[in-house]
Amino acid sequence: MQQFNDNNERLLIEKYLPHNFLAEKSILSSLLISSEAIDITLRTVKIETFYFKNHQELYKAIITMYKNKVPIDILTLNTFLQNNGLLEKIGGTKFLLELINQVPNVVYLEDYIRLIQDKFIRRSLIKFSYKIINSSYVTNIPLETILNDLETQLLNITTTIKTQKIYSTAELLSHLLLELKQKSLKPTLAGLSSGFYDLDSFTQGFHKSDLIIIAGRPSMGKTALGLSIAINTIKNSKLPVLFFSLEMSREQLTYRLLTHETDISFMRLKTANLYEEDWIKLNSTVKDLANLPFFIDDTPNPSIQDLRAKIKKIRFEQNKLGLIIIDYLQLMQNSKFKTESRVQELSQITRSLKNLAREFEVPIIALSQLSRNVETRTNKRPLLSDLRESGSIEQDADLVLMLYRESYYNSNIAAENSKNSVELIIAKQRNGPTGTVELQFDAKHTKFLNINNN
Repeated sequence: MQQFNDNNERLLIEKYLPHNFLAEKSILSSLLISSEAIDITLRTVKIETFYFKNHQELYKAIITMYKNKVPIDILTLNTFLQNNGLLEKIGGTKFLLELINQVPNVVYLEDYIRLIQDKFIRRSLIKFSYKIINSSYVTNIPLETILNDLETQLLNITTTIKTQKIYSTAELLSHLLLELKQKSLKPTLAGLSSGFYDLDSFTQGFHKSDLIIIAGRPSMGKTALGLSIAINTIKNSKLPVLFFSLEMSREQLTYRLLTHETDISFMRLKTANLYEEDWIKLNSTVKDLANLPFFIDDTPNPSIQDLRAKIKKIRFEQNKLGLIIIDYLQLMQNSKFKTESRVQELSQITRSLKNLAREFEVPIIALSQLSRNVETRTNKRPLLSDLRESGSIEQDADLVLMLYRESYYNSNIAAENSKNSVELIIAKQRNGPTGTVELQFDAKHTKFLNINNN
């Protein structure tokens, strides 16, 4: 008896899931009278967004005809459905005549689409809620796996909400003109300042939704540059920065942070070989740093799901987020999708990082190793092809920066000057020029400076 009641309850829930019958009919009717309506709808509406099965079948048929470049009207559609044995499934010719006689106002098409998308999301949330309940009873699957899977499904639902509005050129140009006027009154960088003037002049700052790769050989200074950028960004923008330290522990990175800000050498800090004036400087610096929204996570081998959860947590707590840095790319893993090769896995990771940058509308900097191919050449300046296990790194990145220090290969230069010159090669920039900027590397305090710093 209990089983019968449960089945009845499920049928009742399925029958009364949120839907909008009139809005669905209005959209389908619009597709029969306007080619523009087809273009708009196909870009924004999935088959399952329609609730009624006959509406889904009809929409699927229209999509197939559109992709095969078959003209769409009541006659061609009726013929297509009849030839493919689908006419009765959608309600027959009578239903098509009802649609053509409805004559909707195509001007309100986007409003109709929003109405059915709202109902689709609500249905998805109801089904998702049942999935949470059912998954909670499954004890033979690790809880972490269940949570990651549920989080991915919830992300898919929230992504549906962020359907992009389709703008006319008039709207786009008006917005652009207003933006240009504001910039002319108060000239600023388009993105976040790195703190390095020459780099900023090339890139106009780090932009929202960008994936930025900083690549170099081991010990070239990738972490030092990432840390310098993090501190500069926080001080200039006052926005929170999240630093994923996959190689160094949080204690090691904290020592580096103190060395960077106090100019007390790393070894003297580690051994507590400090003078009285060092203690004064250290106490003052600790107070200043404690007020900065700088967050460090040193969890080893995190997955994309781990990163997403932690980014969400920080953004929720801080209400905003300025920059994410990952040190370094090759230490990440893709727990959800197992692939045959590490190159494929890394390709999926970089695509996921790009998606994260777009999802949270924040620049993500990922540090990356270069392959040993560099060492075999006479000219050891790195190239894009030197990206280790490159896969889609070059393709997905909006900006690729490569570090080259002559002193790394020539010990005589390093001995002459602890603050030696470094080339930061802009090997790829999706929306700007490539080139090379020069920075100073303070090896003693493991930090980067503008070339004209005293």
